[in-house]
Amino acid sequence: MPPHQGLPPANTPGTAGPDIQETFGGKGQSSTYETRDTLASIYDDSLFAYYGASQLAVLDIGTGVLRPVGVPALYDSVKGAPDGLHVLTAAIQPPYSHAVTYQRFARDIAVLDLVKNASAPIARLPLADRVPVHGVPEGPRDFDWRPTDPATLVWAEAQDHGDWNINVPHRDHLMLLQAPFTTKPVEIARTVQRFDGFDWTAQPDISFLSEEDENRHWRRTRIVDLDHPAHPERILWDLSSDERYADPGAFIYHLLPNGTSVVRQDGHAVYLRGQGASPQGDRPFLDRLDLKTLKTQRLFRSNSDAYEQFLGFVPEPGKFLTWHQTVIDPPNAFLRTLGPQHPTPAQGEPDYASSTARITHITDPTPEVRQIKKRLVTYKRNDGVDLSFTLYTPPDYQEGQRLPAILYAYPADFANSTQAGQVTGSQHTFTRLPYYRLLLLAGYAIIDNASFPIVGDPKTAYDTYLEQLKADATAAVDKAVALGVVDRERIGITGHSHGALMTANLIAHTDLFRAGVATSGSYNKTFTPFGFQNERRILWQAKDVYLKASPFFYADKIKHPLLLIHGEDDANPGTEPFQSRKFYQAIRGNGGIAKLVMLPHEPHWYTALESNQQVVYEMLNWFDTHVKQAPRKPESPPLIPPH
Repeated sequence: MPPHQGLPPANTPGTAGPDIQETFGGKGQSSTYETRDTLASIYDDSLFAYYGASQLAVLDIGTGVLRPVGVPALYDSVKGAPDGLHVLTAAIQPPYSHAVTYQRFARDIAVLDLVKNASAPIARLPLADRVPVHGVPEGPRDFDWRPTDPATLVWAEAQDHGDWNINVPHRDHLMLLQAPFTTKPVEIARTVQRFDGFDWTAQPDISFLSEEDENRHWRRTRIVDLDHPAHPERILWDLSSDERYADPGAFIYHLLPNGTSVVRQDGHAVYLRGQGASPQGDRPFLDRLDLKTLKTQRLFRSNSDAYEQFLGFVPEPGKFLTWHQTVIDPPNAFLRTLGPQHPTPAQGEPDYASSTARITHITDPTPEVRQIKKRLVTYKRNDGVDLSFTLYTPPDYQEGQRLPAILYAYPADFANSTQAGQVTGSQHTFTRLPYYRLLLLAGYAIIDNASFPIVGDPKTAYDTYLEQLKADATAAVDKAVALGVVDRERIGITGHSHGALMTANLIAHTDLFRAGVATSGSYNKTFTPFGFQNERRILWQAKDVYLKASPFFYADKIKHPLLLIHGEDDANPGTEPFQSRKFYQAIRGNGGIAKLVMLPHEPHWYTALESNQQVVYEMLNWFDTHVKQAPRKPESPPLIPPH
């Protein structure tokens, strides 16, 4: 805290004055996602300035002496250079906007010399209140220290005004500036699509530069030499950002003596870890990538009857830690030791044998739920898109018994149907019971993590959002019923956030579900007019899309019971608490069956034990009343046991 900070500002009634906002025309809009939880009054401004102020200081570990450096400011970020003598600072500047959150406030970027106690200005960034939907601010952004230099800054600058709608040869230029930061920055690279970050190595001539095309959901990573831009680049990866089966994994990092983090190298090789998605579920892996040949060797892959993932290397060569679990075995750490190389490993399997030794001995905290069974189920949508879910059955389930069931899902957007149909998750993870899965102990089956892809051109995919939701739900229900496990007449649905919107829409537009529970949702998309989820068009460009996706406008069609739960302090973009309040009033006014539960002091995800207990209590009572104990529909045929 700065010296002479004084007492917090007082909120004196009647002295604040009006809250005034003004616009002076000009094109451009700010995304819905920037208008959450903003400052709302002059008093808010004073509190923000008071509690946000700080004074940087250097602590001498040996003597305990604290030496202030720089000047007091509203520091948004502070990052030390590899040399330990310079600090990159971003200081928020007034006036403070009431239209966007502090992340978009004006700020001064500077480098503070800790020896001279003097700052070198780098950039003055204005208020970014006109950032296009799915765009980036104009001017310098994404500052980073180059880890192999004592004090060298690297950053990106948009060449398309930060707007993906504008076609330019290169969307970003990458700039470099060395200490003492008094010369003009040097351009070191360009990206055709939006810059997506550097992965640095300890070798100055090897860096991994990534860019992403959001219009195609496509990602490309190049190997570049920033000191010699004329040297030929090599493409390392060039594939869909939605791709799971062929996902090469992520680099493994380690710390240099100067405290910076770089990609771990072993000679001319680096290491990659990944989830290892496959049609049979996730099988995590560890690969070694040769940077000369760009070929990989698989060092480890989880066995097909377990879920085991790489944790980290140990000092001894050929050994590393993993985190191992099965449906009945709780997660524990293991030490794996590489053995001899396999002469002809099967496709995707490890090139080396390895042995394990258990390190930790964590016991099962809830052995009474181990009788819960789960299985990965695959099926197809009516248009041929591959889908999947994990089916859980309660501890006392007997084959042939049809159960009441709850479907849980969260829709995801894909540019291509191939990636949309790729399986996610594993049926071999240790069974845990988040709030909705606790209903297994009350005799429900759970249709979990059901695939709900919204497939199409990212610019227009939401044109068919509702149709695809209904197709996804119909396919999941039909498959669960065809397995002989689920009673078609006793199925409920639940979802959180975007999944709550899904829940409300399916309750409004289908008869697949007897009741729904929607938590922390947004039900009137006209209140998020500058984009929602991955819809890039604004309301005035796609009014029909916004209206059709909003169950609020179909409240008169909601004939099945719907429970709405929301945190009173939800600051998530687009899911303000009033969304649930207004939706409840709309259903009530149209004669529907609904209940509204507002959780005090809770954000988008609920944290208090009492709140989570309340959610489970409300959900169990709601589904017991309206699903498990619901009378059969008069036109429904009698249940026929599965063959």
